[in-house]
Amino acid sequence: MMDCLFCKIIAGEIPSTKVYENDKVYAFRDINPEAPVHVLIVPKEHIASANELTAENAGVIADVFLAAKEIAAREGIAEGGYRIVNNCGADGGQTVGHLHFHMLGGRSLAWPPG
Repeated sequence: MMDCLFCKIIAGEIPSTKVYENDKVYAFRDINPEAPVHVLIVPKEHIASANELTAENAGVIADVFLAAKEIAAREGIAEGGYRIVNNCGADGGQTVGHLHFHMLGGRSLAWPPG
């Protein structure tokens, strides 16, 4: 989508600090980190939110979580633990209309998150 912030980041039109990329997923550091490690993991295919997942595109979730496993190892947080969060819709806290997952780690994370 031409007006999607994350599509523009994936296309290289807007700079980001890339930490991982393959043919299905792009991951980069959040510009307002909430933890020592705060990475956004984004499917390259534009899917507006979790509500837009279908049987045809749901495989991207496996791609995201396989990428997350590798990113956690690279970032040194796999052993200590980390959190993966998806916000869906305005009330869920989603601020960019492109499916994405926050990976948070590098410190002890409280529950409930708020």
